[in-house]
Amino acid sequence: MKDKIRAIVVEHGRFAGNVSSLADDADLYAAGMTSHASVGVMLALEAAFDIEFPDRMLKRSVFESISAIAMAVAELLKEAGR
Repeated sequence: MKDKIRAIVVEHGRFAGNVSSLADDADLYAAGMTSHASVGVMLALEAAFDIEFPDRMLKRSVFESISAIAMAVAELLKEAGR
């Protein structure tokens, strides 16, 4: 799952440099992702995993790292029974 998330972040995060080698717990915002780009990442995640992020998850900490995103996606998939 993390590889798929990483590919989405790299494609939609609008980073200036190569971020594909960032650690799973690296701060994506410190690496250059903007809050505007995080919306694109969220929408791409929703399409890729057939999920919808609820309002309670629409905060910076959920999209701060690959690991944080993976935890949120896993939670949503579990809630959906997948």
